Amino acid sequence: MTDHSIYQNPLCTRYAGKEMQHAFSDEKRFRLWRKLWIALAESEMELGLNITPEQVAELKKYADDINYDQAETYEKEVRHDVMAHVKAYGAQAKSAMPIIHLGATSCFVNCNSEIIMIDEALDIIRRKLVNVMDKLKNFALRYKELPALGFTHLQPAQLTTVGKRATLWLQDLEMDYRNLMNLKSQVKLRGVKGTTGTQASFLELFDGDEEKVKALEKKVVGKLGYEKVYGVTGQTYPRKFDYNVLCVLSQIAQSAYKFSNDIRILQSMKEIEEPFEKSQIGSSAMAYKRNPMRCERIGSLARYVVSLPLNSAVTSSTQWLERTLDDSANRRIVNAQAFLAVDAILNIYMNVSENLVVYEKVIAKHIKAELPFMATENIMMECVKAGGNRQALHERIRVLSMEAGKKVKEEGGENNLIELIEKDEMFRAVWNRMDEILDAKKFIGRAPSQTVEFIQNEIDPILEENREVLGEKGNVQI
Repeated sequence: MTDHSIYQNPLCTRYAGKEMQHAFSDEKRFRLWRKLWIALAESEMELGLNITPEQVAELKKYADDINYDQAETYEKEVRHDVMAHVKAYGAQAKSAMPIIHLGATSCFVNCNSEIIMIDEALDIIRRKLVNVMDKLKNFALRYKELPALGFTHLQPAQLTTVGKRATLWLQDLEMDYRNLMNLKSQVKLRGVKGTTGTQASFLELFDGDEEKVKALEKKVVGKLGYEKVYGVTGQTYPRKFDYNVLCVLSQIAQSAYKFSNDIRILQSMKEIEEPFEKSQIGSSAMAYKRNPMRCERIGSLARYVVSLPLNSAVTSSTQWLERTLDDSANRRIVNAQAFLAVDAILNIYMNVSENLVVYEKVIAKHIKAELPFMATENIMMECVKAGGNRQALHERIRVLSMEAGKKVKEEGGENNLIELIEKDEMFRAVWNRMDEILDAKKFIGRAPSQTVEFIQNEIDPILEENREVLGEKGNVQI
């Protein structure tokens, strides 16, 4: 039951999914600690240290049976979370108590487990990112030929298509995906480095045998499912890795933010809407309203994520010499919450992109209001082909355009440029061809084929690589 008398983190209670919450949970962290201690002890045994198979077996027996109450009691006594869990683990695996954490420093479990947690959380992000891409792909292909007003400076510009516009959102995500995968390819564990990164304690354990120290590190990271380790470290893994992670998450947030703002603008124009449920209330006062609350939430969460890389950059910049502890409390908050926020963003993004509502008649109405101005060049050229004077036609169509513009802006009327043209003898040559000239599909250029080509060349290969995880639905908790 929720304790309403204390602050609850809304990232957990309202936004992020349970899977991502578990990815940064104490259970996940402490089970990884025990997995690391087992890997260390087993590897040390295999390389000849005085550790027995029975001790390793007892460690494995209690690998997932974490005695949290004892650990919490010990931490109140020793004021050290790692040593509290060493003591709690030893209270269960009594024969192994003397060899738990042998030669290691706290960062052996802290840093290695944190990298693994981040790496696995990136997999969750990757899965949700490609599902958003899959949904946007379907939307883009469905509407690849539907003309729509393009906008530059938020002013009507040449036509595009609804589907082509969606490829702009897709391209942002495609760039994010490649950055994420590049980051994933460079993930390294801290490894087995000792207190200041020199491996001195392990060299002592192995009587100066450097080859065994190197073999120990290789064995331990292999048992954790990894191959790469940082060649050198201080006490911690390089905090610049956190910054790189936050940058990738920020880029995803930026892409989602852009998408959400575009949908909010289009929803204001009544061209496209995010999903709106039957019993949903848009406003407590204005019952008719259909506010874009999902996209507004994306923007709100994205703004938070976009701000976080600077925080991580400061942490990376202020690591004194081999290590300082002023990173600890900060990183507990920033790293986890960045992932929770992006998880929430992608959940909403999936939901919105899969259920967008397109109002084709409103889009056509807006085109009709602006296309006559855009078509003036075409009209003029057709008249020139029929023997007209280009300069005289240009001046006349300029005058008529100004008159139509005045009617729209000053009188609040409809754009009547075509009516004016169809009454002007100078344009008689095109009077019976106006529907043909004003066919919106003649003004969209290569938008449909660009959409198909981009998806085939850039998006489909990514989706094919990830086909086993496609089909996920976006869940909006509240």
